[in-house]
Amino acid sequence: MKDSGVKVCTVVGFPLGATLSEVKRFETEQAVKVGAEEIDMVIQVGALRSGDLDQVYLDIRGVVEAARTGCAAVKVIIEAALLNDDEKMVAGALSKLAGADFVKSSTGFGPSGATAHDVELMRQVVGADMGIKAAGGIRSFADLEKMAAAGATRIGASASVKIVQEASESRLRARAQ
Repeated sequence: MKDSGVKVCTVVGFPLGATLSEVKRFETEQAVKVGAEEIDMVIQVGALRSGDLDQVYLDIRGVVEAARTGCAAVKVIIEAALLNDDEKMVAGALSKLAGADFVKSSTGFGPSGATAHDVELMRQVVGADMGIKAAGGIRSFADLEKMAAAGATRIGASASVKIVQEASESRLRARAQ
């Protein structure tokens, strides 16, 4: 992938987010040293749900600080399917406050994936300057369009080949009309 423009990304605290903050920071430092340009971290969902917002903030901030030593971007996976709307909004606000570059809807291992409602909530909280990655459950070009309309700036999908084929077919149909 060298010189291709494709960025190297890795995960920390994956998939449950329950890893100690110090371990997430160390994982990030090591990943950046060996070339990671983006870090996807999973928040401590249990800390968020129990109201320990300082811990959640410090967890994110530690990863952001470690990532910045190598100019790597940070995406904070909030695992939206495990949170109520208020918790989703708090997770987005803490991610922004901690200096993350993106919020991300899910790991893809939770009980469900991204919803347009989740993306809209995140966009409402983080504003226009922060990225949002919708991930999990996006299986069609129509799903992608819903997420983009809701405010997603990136999409994570295991069905990417199918989605690209559907997008191509959609463009061809539009030209034919």
